[in-house]
Amino acid sequence: MADAASQVLLGSGLTILSQPLMYVKVLIQVGYEPLPPTIGRNIFGRQVCQLPGLFCYAQHIASIDGRRGLFRGLTPRLCSGVLGTVVHGKVLQHYQECEKPEELGPGNVQKECSSSFDQVIKETTREMIARSAATLITHPFHVITLRTMVQFIGRESKYCGLCDSILTIYREEGIVGFFAGLIPRLIGDVISLWLCNSLAYLINTYALDSGVSTMNEMKSYSQAVTGFFASMLTYPFVLVSNLMAVNNCGLAGGSPPYSPIYTSWIDCWCMLQKAGNISRGNSLFFRKVPFGKTYCCDLRMLI
Repeated sequence: MADAASQVLLGSGLTILSQPLMYVKVLIQVGYEPLPPTIGRNIFGRQVCQLPGLFCYAQHIASIDGRRGLFRGLTPRLCSGVLGTVVHGKVLQHYQECEKPEELGPGNVQKECSSSFDQVIKETTREMIARSAATLITHPFHVITLRTMVQFIGRESKYCGLCDSILTIYREEGIVGFFAGLIPRLIGDVISLWLCNSLAYLINTYALDSGVSTMNEMKSYSQAVTGFFASMLTYPFVLVSNLMAVNNCGLAGGSPPYSPIYTSWIDCWCMLQKAGNISRGNSLFFRKVPFGKTYCCDLRMLI
């Protein structure tokens, strides 16, 4: 019980701290660019015309809604985080209680070593089920969070409270509205999890020397690196999921010109890929001007 409470408190604290970052990221994902590009330098030191980064974007929001406005959508996101942590923990606890511990016999050590990959598959499958259950149950809160944030674009107040937002979605879209964008989110989570754990296993088994004294540290680093790599590869699923969650919901940010009306998440993926925007919002610092966009940027300064 104490462990669960500490996880909830830690998760809630991280959610509060990261709220402004997610807020800016969501607005960028839907294509909202209120600030013109400026002359800056890329990671190689070359002058380029680039869009404002995280801090300039956050400053713009604070200038309109105040610093408190940077935490728009925090309440449903906290509810999602707390509920997701509890569900995830309960599912894993259920598997642990159902599994009977096996006593090691004289010949079981070799069997355990030879079936280490089977153990990875087993643990990853359990984690996949736990994450999927948490995502399924908390997705309605995720949808409300996104729509509350996107209201900033059109200055609407359609989703201005947790209970009112639930009633609004149910009245206009029914139960289906609470699960808009769920499929790409689930697919992305599953692919990311399996890719991360599989790569970490291969690195820890075949690339790292088991005789190294810092073996446990190296394994933790490899898990972090593979997790980052997997999240980069599956980011398009996150983008598509968020766009589908706000698409055609009666908000300016989910309608043209910010967003076309998509018929399905596959249609959304194809249109983003065709426009070269499948990674939009992936970077919050070095943001290049999208191809085909026209901005008033004095390119003569780059010469």
